[in-house]
Parts: sequence; C-alpha cells; structure tokens
Amino acid sequence: MTYFITLLKTLRSDEEGATAIEYGLIAALIAVAIIGGAQVIGGGLEDIFGFIGSQVGDAVPESTP
Repeated sequence: MTYFITLLKTLRSDEEGATAIEYGLIAALIAVAIIGGAQVIGGGLEDIFGFIGSQVGDAVPESTP
C-alpha cells in the first residue's frame, strides 16, 4: 500500500507530461493561425497577380505570324 501512495505522490509532482501537452497545444494553435493567415493572404495575392496579368496582357500587342 505504501508503494501505491508513493507512486501517486510521484505522479502528482511529475509535470513533464503536462508540459509536453501544453507545448503541443501551443504548436497546434500556431499551426491553425498560420493556415488561416495563408488562406487570407493567398486569396489577396491571387487577385493582385490576376490584375497584374490582365494589365500586362492588355499592354502587350498581339503578334501576327
């Protein structure tokens, strides 16, 4: 019985697992923020490059063979 009580006290004071879980949650939160930001920026970049492409296409005369 004393072994079991000692084991419980040891497990209660051991915080390595909790720290690893906290770091995992922080990493997951950062990943979600990066994915969300990339989607927002990606849509804006698509519009910008589409506009630039259409302006360049309009400015360059078509060549006739």
